[in-house]
Amino acid sequence: MAAILVLLAGGYVIDRFGTKRSITLFAVICVVAAVVTAATGELAVMLVGRFLLGLGSEPLIVAVTTALARWFKGKELSLAFGLNLTIARLGSVSADLSPSWARPLYGNWQDPLWLATAMAGVAFGAALLYWFLEGRAENRYQLGAAGQVDKLERGGLYRFSPSYWYIVALCVVFYSVVFPFRAFAIKYFIEAHGASRELGGLLNSMLPFAAMVATPLFGYLVDRVGRRSLFMTLGSLLLLPLFLGVTYLPPGRDVSVWLPFLGDFTAPLTLLVVMACLGIAFSLIPAVMWPSVAYIVEERRLGSAYALMTLCQQVGMAFVPWFIGFLNDRFAAGPENPAGYAPGMWLFTLLASLGLLFSFLLWRAERGPGSHGLETIVIGKGEGK
Repeated sequence: MAAILVLLAGGYVIDRFGTKRSITLFAVICVVAAVVTAATGELAVMLVGRFLLGLGSEPLIVAVTTALARWFKGKELSLAFGLNLTIARLGSVSADLSPSWARPLYGNWQDPLWLATAMAGVAFGAALLYWFLEGRAENRYQLGAAGQVDKLERGGLYRFSPSYWYIVALCVVFYSVVFPFRAFAIKYFIEAHGASRELGGLLNSMLPFAAMVATPLFGYLVDRVGRRSLFMTLGSLLLLPLFLGVTYLPPGRDVSVWLPFLGDFTAPLTLLVVMACLGIAFSLIPAVMWPSVAYIVEERRLGSAYALMTLCQQVGMAFVPWFIGFLNDRFAAGPENPAGYAPGMWLFTLLASLGLLFSFLLWRAERGPGSHGLETIVIGKGEGK
């Protein structure tokens, strides 16, 4: 709730005061939030800390995204975004595995929260370092403009081209498919396909691990060949048949595979193919989608554009899991009735088809006279067509 309330205001702050000030401000809020959460066991105080974390964390992500766009537009922008997503997912994996590598801290409830506070402190230190580096770079390199939002009419602050709204729509449906599916995929694999708990976890973990490796590679590719809207269309097309395939196709023979960090495991061929294709889409679409906004929106409004995009994404991600749960309950999905999961899979397929529609509309718009160069801008050939 806090993140939704603050995202649009945070986008205006980023555009008005610049990335270095905004990143530092939001990092300070995160540190304060972490301290408040860890300082006491009183529920009311911890809720205040969580609320403050929402106020700081989501705008901080938007500010970092905007900073990347300022630094790398016209350069290796997609590669930079891909590396950023890889580092972010590595952080999530590290947090998930912290009971292992920080085992001595898990003897009580408070020490892990102090560990999180220390990580927030590292982020604040990085924000200060970024302030220093950007301050030096502003006089040496060409960065995007900032601090000019007061010259805009407030009513026009969130008026963007159709291409931007196609990307936002694709963002909403894409994340509303992938993350809600991941949230209950282990349960689905166990109850609908008879997988073990270990196999379900391994299959589900293929997505973030694949994205950590493949997202920068796709970003590197797109920087050099262009065709951004076409790649988004291909990623959406790949996503379309997966959920009906895993629902209605036979599981196939068991196949032994080895994956980095995951080791050897055996799984039905159909599940492996579905999760591998989902991992490709999970890597390809974000690697192209987020940096494309920087080519469509003028630099002084990038913070607002990314904030609005993130807000719409979160609204979709809040609604779809509830609806999936409703469908699973309504049709009594479970180990005794695996077919009860089919309506939820049809919903995911419907959303994926909308994603294909929006990406196609984007591709058609970017091939027309009002294009922003998503199909033509490549590294080494400038930003023209």
